[in-house]
Amino acid sequence: NDTATTEIYTLSLHDALPISYLGEEKPVKCPFCGAHERLMVSQADYVNSIGAIQDLTNVTRKNLEAALELEIANTQFYACAARKSGSDETKNLFKILSKVESEHASLLCKALGIKKPALEEADICGGDFQENLAESHRREEGAIKHYGRFLSEAVEPRAQEIFSALVAIESDHLSLSGESLA
Repeated sequence: NDTATTEIYTLSLHDALPISYLGEEKPVKCPFCGAHERLMVSQADYVNSIGAIQDLTNVTRKNLEAALELEIANTQFYACAARKSGSDETKNLFKILSKVESEHASLLCKALGIKKPALEEADICGGDFQENLAESHRREEGAIKHYGRFLSEAVEPRAQEIFSALVAIESDHLSLSGESLA
């Protein structure tokens, strides 16, 4: 006789339809974009704030556009690294990171109120796992630095939420590459 309560949790950050999870506890992270548990809310408490951020300052708009460029470049880099990976394990690691970065790009497009651009295949990685891992580490460090600055410059609460979540998620990516480099 299991008396646990089943809840529906919804990710308040997600860009598309709300991602909901049915279970007794909140998921630790979103399986699609990597957002942390703190952004998961009970379905009953969910307020849909998805979509274009109204009345963006020029600084925030510029920063969201720069973040979008970073996420698209990282999506392309990780897809390239996945294609050139020699093992299923490294291929899957880079493929997952590419999908997560693509979700971030979708979120940023929604915040900007623009259509997501087509992501072209690009040959922007090396053929060596360690080389690609080091480049991944460099890219994640740069993203964290930029998103931290963008967060400090944002005045819109939704933009602050997005940049704060991106700092946390990209920090997770950094720890992945750091563990593999060690």
